[in-house]
Amino acid sequence: MADPGPLGANEPRNIYYVLGKSSLGYAERCIASLIRSTTEDLSVTILTDSPEDAVEVARVVNPIFHKTEHRVRTIDEVEARARSEIYYADFPAIRRFREGHPCWRKVTDPQMYAKAGDDVIILDPDVYFPNPFAFEPAPDFGLALMYQVPNCLLPEEVVRRAFDQNITMIDHTDIGVCQYRSPLDLRFLEQLIEQLSAAPLPRSMHIESIIWAALAAQCGGGFFQPAAWHCYRNSIPGRIARRLGRSGVDSLRQIDFKRVKAFHAGGEAKHWLVEAENAGVLAPLATNIAPTSKGRFTAFRRGKFERKMRLRHLAAKTGLSKLWQ
Repeated sequence: MADPGPLGANEPRNIYYVLGKSSLGYAERCIASLIRSTTEDLSVTILTDSPEDAVEVARVVNPIFHKTEHRVRTIDEVEARARSEIYYADFPAIRRFREGHPCWRKVTDPQMYAKAGDDVIILDPDVYFPNPFAFEPAPDFGLALMYQVPNCLLPEEVVRRAFDQNITMIDHTDIGVCQYRSPLDLRFLEQLIEQLSAAPLPRSMHIESIIWAALAAQCGGGFFQPAAWHCYRNSIPGRIARRLGRSGVDSLRQIDFKRVKAFHAGGEAKHWLVEAENAGVLAPLATNIAPTSKGRFTAFRRGKFERKMRLRHLAAKTGLSKLWQ
């Protein structure tokens, strides 16, 4: 199938997943919710791992698209790696980076299959769409990212390295949904990865968040409206409630899904989705087509980071963290 062209009045929205077959248990329901709930034509690209994984992913996902006008293609890592050698020929640090944790390919790979000016929408496989909805208009510049009250800028040593090298990062970023016009600033991305790779990068999925936070600071943009693009918050009161017997499904019942376009079921919440859907917790409540406003990016300050790390270390040292794990 040919690559989709730039977004126009009758063009599909270009959706990208980076998805391993181990995620299919919940990802199948999330992708089905996307296809069931969207009011727009979609062209979906699923980037996965081995050729054998691609066969299994396509076996599970392709039936979701039967009898719809939407398009889907599944691309394995062998094909994507070959494409990266050409696309990133002048960017050796980016080529090395994409060979790390599979989540890092969310940064590098979607734009390899997009044309200049394309509206690129990247979805985590644990993003669920409960209501009929439309995606936001393509941004004129910069990134649109989900907002979360804390942030997942980890691991500590890499965040500290970023601060030591005067790399600005945006606070509160969640990477369940990312939207931008292709391409990203590749020269900045190359330099950023070189700086962060001054010492070997641990193979941690959270480093992806550092990259997006730095790209957001460089390129600008804003946050999706949090009520419409809702990120699950694994709060301390919520953790304590679950230790006292509240189920995951009942935890999701606490969320008002009426205004929600997309729900990022991050962390353990992804494992509650199938039961919650079967229980009717995620049944449609409204139609959310109208565009929503963007929130302003704010920088993550080193003082806040240091306070956060001191509290985390204190909680671990005193055993307090065990009370809500």
